[in-house]
Order: sequence, then structure tokens, then C-alpha cells
Amino acid sequence: MRNLLRLAAVLSFLFCLAGGLFILIHANYADARHEPMTVGIGLYFLGKAFFVGPMLLAAAERLAGAGPRR
Repeated sequence: MRNLLRLAAVLSFLFCLAGGLFILIHANYADARHEPMTVGIGLYFLGKAFFVGPMLLAAAERLAGAGPRR
């Protein structure tokens, strides 16, 4: 169970990081009308990756450590 929760935290971090980087790399900087929105969405996903991933990892460690008592 602990490994599955860790994997979920790492995957959520990687998917959000990849999505944010993809959006920032493929932003059409020639079109000035949509540039701020595209950069904002890309930065949102980067921030989400660095916040949600570690939070899920901390929650996974906390839940896995509080297993059933014997």
C-alpha cells in the first residue's frame, strides 16, 4: 500500500510538471494576445506539481505509517 501511494504522488508530480513544461515550451510567443494566459496556465501547472506532489507524498507517508494496530 505504501508503495502504491508513493507511486501516485510521484506520478501526479511528473504529470503536472510535464504538462506545465509542455505548455510553456509550446506557447506561441508571436501571438501577444494569448501569451499571458498561456504562460499563466503553464506556471499554474508547474506550481501545482511542486505543491500537490509533495503534499500527496507526505499524506501517503502519514497514512501508511498509521496502519492497523495489532
